[in-house]
Amino acid sequence: MADSSRAHLTRIQWLWAAFVCVLAVAADQVTKLWARSALGDTAPRPLVGDWLSLRLVHNSGAAFSLGADRTWVLTIITVVIIALLVALLTRIRRFSALLAIALLMGGAWGNLIDRLTAQPGFGVGHVTDFIAYGNAFVGNVADIWIVVGAAWLVFALSREGTKEQQ
Repeated sequence: MADSSRAHLTRIQWLWAAFVCVLAVAADQVTKLWARSALGDTAPRPLVGDWLSLRLVHNSGAAFSLGADRTWVLTIITVVIIALLVALLTRIRRFSALLAIALLMGGAWGNLIDRLTAQPGFGVGHVTDFIAYGNAFVGNVADIWIVVGAAWLVFALSREGTKEQQ
């Protein structure tokens, strides 16, 4: 007998998730385009004191510039992560988890587009970062989607497990 708490997702819910993913990629790419044209090599533009500013950086690495000398490896890892997220979609039964994965995929695609199309070349392109969080790191909108999507997915899956145990 089927467990009613694991209802199947509707076509409309899948369409919403696709829309969220496409919107996440578009927002990331549009803001990066703006940053490249508006910020250039100028001094940082403070938004909230020293805590938050706009500063253009072309990042060859991942978060905190990790792996900066292995950009092609990060490109492959990103492709693998996207493939794993697609595989995870076959197991998701909750709309909230589906939307979280849509945000994660949107963020991953946003940064992958940079790695595939930006200078210095295919697979080794530098990601456009422009949101400076104090002196800690500089990120972009895709990074925000990844963090929010990951936190949301953990929350959604933990709630799914709780409901199944009841």
